[in-house]
Amino acid sequence: MNGYEYILSKQIAWATNYGITLVGSKGKRGRPSYTLELDQNLFQPLLPDVWKSFAAGDGGELGSTEFPGKMQAVHSSSALGVNVFQYWKSINAVSVIATHCGLCRVGSQVSNEIYFEEKYPVDDKFGYHPNIDVVIRNAASARIKRFAVECKFSEAYGGYKHGGMKSKYLGLDDLWTDIPNLLDFAKSISPEDNEFVHLHPSQLLKHILGLKRQCGKAGFRLLYLWYDVLGDQGKRHRDEVLKFTEVTKRDGIKFHSLTYQELIVNLANKLRTEHQVYIRYLTERYL
Repeated sequence: MNGYEYILSKQIAWATNYGITLVGSKGKRGRPSYTLELDQNLFQPLLPDVWKSFAAGDGGELGSTEFPGKMQAVHSSSALGVNVFQYWKSINAVSVIATHCGLCRVGSQVSNEIYFEEKYPVDDKFGYHPNIDVVIRNAASARIKRFAVECKFSEAYGGYKHGGMKSKYLGLDDLWTDIPNLLDFAKSISPEDNEFVHLHPSQLLKHILGLKRQCGKAGFRLLYLWYDVLGDQGKRHRDEVLKFTEVTKRDGIKFHSLTYQELIVNLANKLRTEHQVYIRYLTERYL
């Protein structure tokens, strides 16, 4: 069983165990893997400002009156991101999840708020600006202004070829001046990326450029949070992440990776007593 099928089957089993009816992406058409109501796929309903963020996004996450949105898919990466991060926003404890993601030291109180689907334009002339899945904004006095998180679930194993780095990004000389290794790397996956299968490095590079433009080279930290699977796909994904990480280190970019399983186990080991319902949901559904 490949990674995509493993994740999808596990999530369908979770829904079945809880008596949640599933439909296809087009209602009666498509594989039944979408909940009838969005709230059925979430630990808690979207907060009003979170709902607005996804409604304004480019991904069609909330759907329409006719068909379910992407976030209603049981294997949705946006639903997983919301299920992990929104809880800490709702109880005003952003620093807790930031710490357990390895974004700051234990006891740090610099993290103020969590936002979803924020845009950090690389160049204002470009018509499209990619969304960053989760952004933690820190205090104005903090040295690192943003903690950004790129979240991946089943899509890393879906077998769809992702795009390389478009040449228009390579011409932004001012943004590349102090990150020459990443520039060379970007050129190696432009215009097509024929090397990486599970990691989407051009997407990460765009996030780095956008964050660097707004916050400065030392003003952000980027986390790649991904779901691990067994077998060759999991190993190759991990190898690709390590390769990209080494390039960022050579240029002094604060980038690291973490699997969802590592994060959830860490949360469960440290916080089960105080946050029992949240921990039970995550461990039952995603471990």
